[in-house]
Amino acid sequence: MVAFGKKLKDRQIEEWKGYYISYKLMKKKVKQYARQIEAGGLERRYVLKDFSRMLDNQIEKIVLFLLEQQGLLASRLDDLGKQQDALQEEPDFARISDLREAYREVGRDLLKLLYFVEINAIGLRKILKKFDKRFGYRFTDYYVKTRANHPYSQLQQVFKHVGLGAVVGAISRNLAELQDRQGSYLSIYDQPALPLQDPVIDTIKAAVDRLSYSTNFLTFLGQHALIMQEELPAPSEEPIDDQRYHFMSLLLNLANTFLYMVNTYIIVPTADDYSMSLGAAATVCGIVIGAMAVAQLFSSVYFSAWSNRSYFRPLIFSSIVLFIGNAMYALAYDFNSISVLLLGRLFCGLGSARAVNRRYISDCVPLKIRMQASAGFVSASALGMACGPALAGLLQFKFKFYKLTIDQNTSPGWLMAFAWLFYLIWLWISFREPAHPPEEKYEPESTSGPANSDVLEKGVTQPLLISTEAHQDEDDDLEFDGSEETSEDSRAPINSIGAAYRLLTPSVKVQLLIYFMLKYAMEILLSESSVVTTYYFSWTTGKVAIFLACLGLTVLPVNVVVGSYISNMFEDRQILLVSEIVVCLGILMSFHAVIPYSVPQYVISGLIMFVSAEVLEGVNLSLLSRVMSSRLSRGTFNGGLLSTEAGTIARVIADATITLAGYLGESRLLNVTLLPSLVICIMSIVATCFTYNSLY
Repeated sequence: MVAFGKKLKDRQIEEWKGYYISYKLMKKKVKQYARQIEAGGLERRYVLKDFSRMLDNQIEKIVLFLLEQQGLLASRLDDLGKQQDALQEEPDFARISDLREAYREVGRDLLKLLYFVEINAIGLRKILKKFDKRFGYRFTDYYVKTRANHPYSQLQQVFKHVGLGAVVGAISRNLAELQDRQGSYLSIYDQPALPLQDPVIDTIKAAVDRLSYSTNFLTFLGQHALIMQEELPAPSEEPIDDQRYHFMSLLLNLANTFLYMVNTYIIVPTADDYSMSLGAAATVCGIVIGAMAVAQLFSSVYFSAWSNRSYFRPLIFSSIVLFIGNAMYALAYDFNSISVLLLGRLFCGLGSARAVNRRYISDCVPLKIRMQASAGFVSASALGMACGPALAGLLQFKFKFYKLTIDQNTSPGWLMAFAWLFYLIWLWISFREPAHPPEEKYEPESTSGPANSDVLEKGVTQPLLISTEAHQDEDDDLEFDGSEETSEDSRAPINSIGAAYRLLTPSVKVQLLIYFMLKYAMEILLSESSVVTTYYFSWTTGKVAIFLACLGLTVLPVNVVVGSYISNMFEDRQILLVSEIVVCLGILMSFHAVIPYSVPQYVISGLIMFVSAEVLEGVNLSLLSRVMSSRLSRGTFNGGLLSTEAGTIARVIADATITLAGYLGESRLLNVTLLPSLVICIMSIVATCFTYNSLY
């Protein structure tokens, strides 16, 4: 990685060099404080006062320059406004075109100023983090609280940038007025839902969105997808994204996500009946359901590697394999073979292209709509999860077609086989392979010290920048002895599991453990639902399907509530810990104790466990996207793959647990499978408590 001090130096605008935060000087000052305190030459109160004064001076320097530049932009806009007024009386199309270009030029200069603010905000955030780490203080809390809420706060100028918003508004309004309005007398204020179609304005809005992070439903869903982004792109990169973007190709990726989730859950209500019809025990349904996850462990890796070179060919391969797998699953009954049934599910798992779907959104969707696409990915997954069991509940019939048996057990396989065949034809006709950029070569820089990867701290305030900034958590380019740390280009892709593991900080490992726990608990609840409800309540396949579909339908409403309201009222780490505790309570309530097991107990405890696990998943992935290294946004073993593998391993172990517990009898199945869930949940709560202060 490249240390932040070097990045700051490389990315500075030459004529503005004297106005950036003196990051290197302040870092040396922190080291000097540390040495003097160790030698007993300084009191800590003096350190706090002196460092606060130094920060105040740095922020004042940035803010005064920012105000000066805003004034220059405002003056230019005023001059352009006078020229525009003159054109109202004597329209001249050539002058209108020149004036429009002049406004765009002001917009491009505004982009430079936004980038200036962003770089300084990152530097301030990192130096505060470094100070807290060196001295074990909560100095960030004190400094931000006392400065941000003061009536004369200069910190607000850096992070609220109200004046810049006014400049953006002036440019947008005037460009809109200079466009051909086709006789319309309405302004942008009369039609706020109709955005101005101008690339400069789109780029400015994307830059402002990056700078002013605000949690809402859309960003919450986008983080839920864990489609990680790299370091902040330069404005010039955006047109390249636009050229690679193709709406129908994006829609095909989302359709692939939806169909795969339907494919995963459509067999859950009938897997136990299908197993028994082939002479196996009902609890073998755990292996039948889990076979798909076992294959997905391997398919995720090769699909992730394949997506480095192509998106179209992996999706074609995925569709063919899923067609074959579902056909084998349906034919297993007529072959009277549990082996064919399991092979069919393994083939379905080998066709899991979720890594390609994530990668396409990350690499080929423009930044300005990437969050919507990420939210679409999560929504498609949730809808597929609900539709799968619901479709199984509708397929309650039995007839013969030639020599093929079509019933509630085989019809899910046939339905999905034809769905994937239709998708394959649609894919072949409509998908457009984006041009892959030439591979960049990454040369590690010569170094002399050990690498150091820090955990990003957020403090008690809202994030100052979006997760792309938070990814830059490997910023210590000097150790206490003054030697430079090992530095490797932070854009180098991660193509080995060892390199990926070395980038996992303790906080990231805890988040992956939490993700493992919640996926394990959810898989136990869903996969054994048919067996448990048949044993205790004699539920039919239709009732099981309704129960599972209702659980799936809670996903989006829960995310709306958490993303739009709860996440704005509480810190993510607070929601995380409370959600873990509620999951634990749901697991405890699910145990069959002395009293007879009832439908209300099962349904209420299952609902509590599932909903709290959904809340936990969203917050967990939101935190994970912020504390994970930016290097894990590239390469085969990227952050999305690591989280997918953690969840898939959990599902495999959960499904194996159900089958193994079946040997003890169906009467013990529920408690035996819930016990590991409870143990892992308690472990994750303890781990969260130990790393609580580093989860921001």
